Amino acid sequence: MPFVHVYYPEGLSNKEELKKVSNSIHRSLVEHFKVPENDYFQMFFPYPANQFFCDPFYLLEGEEKRTEKMIYISITCGPGRTTNQKRNLYQSISKAISNHLNISTTDIFITLNETSAENWSFGQGIAQLVQMKEEIE
Repeated sequence: MPFVHVYYPEGLSNKEELKKVSNSIHRSLVEHFKVPENDYFQMFFPYPANQFFCDPFYLLEGEEKRTEKMIYISITCGPGRTTNQKRNLYQSISKAISNHLNISTTDIFITLNETSAENWSFGQGIAQLVQMKEEIE
C-alpha cells in the first residue's frame, strides 16, 4: 500500500526518464517490501530550483556534496518492515535512479512515513485494508 511522492528539479528529465524512475521505485518496493505488483500509486512534482533549500553536506560521507539536482522521495506505507529491509530499499532506489538520470546518489533523499491500515482509503469512502483484515478474522 505504498503511496509515493517524488519531487524533482524542473527540466531534470523527460517523461520517459520519469517513467523509468517510477518503475525503478516500484520494482524496489516489490522486491524489498514485498508489495503486490498492482499496488502502484505515485505522483511526480517538478519544483523550481529556487524553491528547494538544504545543506549540501549534512550527514554525507567523505567529500560528497548535494547539488541542484536534488530529488526528494516520500514513501507513505504500512508499518512492519525491518531496518534491513528499509536500508536495502534506500540502496536499491538510489542506485536505480542514479543510473537512469545520471545523477549522484548523494542527490537522492528518501523518507518513509509509516501509517496503520485504518488510515487508508483507496477510494469509495471505504477503509479497504481494514475491511480485508476483518474478513480474514
